Amino acid sequence: MAAANADNSAQPARKSQIEETLRACRVETTTTSFRIVIADDHPLFRGALREAVSGLPARLAISEAGSFAEMSALIGAEPDVDLVLLDLAMPGVKGFSGLMYLRAQHPGVPVVIVSATEDPDVIRRCFEFGASGFIGKTLGTEAMRAAVKTVLDGGTYVPPDIDLTSGDSESARLAARLASLTPQQVRVLMMLSEGLLNKQIAYELSVSEATVKAHVSAILTKLGVDSRTQAVIAASKIAAEGWPGQALNG
Repeated sequence: MAAANADNSAQPARKSQIEETLRACRVETTTTSFRIVIADDHPLFRGALREAVSGLPARLAISEAGSFAEMSALIGAEPDVDLVLLDLAMPGVKGFSGLMYLRAQHPGVPVVIVSATEDPDVIRRCFEFGASGFIGKTLGTEAMRAAVKTVLDGGTYVPPDIDLTSGDSESARLAARLASLTPQQVRVLMMLSEGLLNKQIAYELSVSEATVKAHVSAILTKLGVDSRTQAVIAASKIAAEGWPGQALNG
């Protein structure tokens, strides 16, 4: 009888231990994990961004890239990236072409633009080309962290002083048409902008000339233009300085 009583008195303690273990397991399994790529050519600012996102209440795997080519290689090797923090102007990319290429190549990966610009038109165009947020480089650490958390939670972070409804409607329509291009069509349009002929484009992309002609035809249709020249003019509006370089040729 004494042994039975001792057994009964031990049961609440064992139950308590089991409940505590289960609680710990629930906490562990509900902690969210994120893989983030920080793409900026300034190591100090990459460090500032890393500090900002490191304060998030989640398990993080953070990779850094100092050029567009490095970033492309990282995402290619680790396709399960949850967020890219992309500098608008970095080696291998100019203007909005890098953002557009990234959105075409990896449409499921949210991109937050990080830039020193405060030009409202530039910021609005970032969203027109598919950015999920815009972080100014003068923003404080806590504000950066809050912006990143908003996007990771599935939202969009728009700077409080930016009105997305007041932009140029023609620019927005062009952005939407350009954003409809596939990654391969982006490459072809880039090469058209560089003055390459179909035969040269076919060689660079290791495809047939017939395939290139099909891409060119699709590009003209999507952009609503009648000639290669008009397509190049439309593409030039993405960035006055041109397209990304070798980073997009691989």
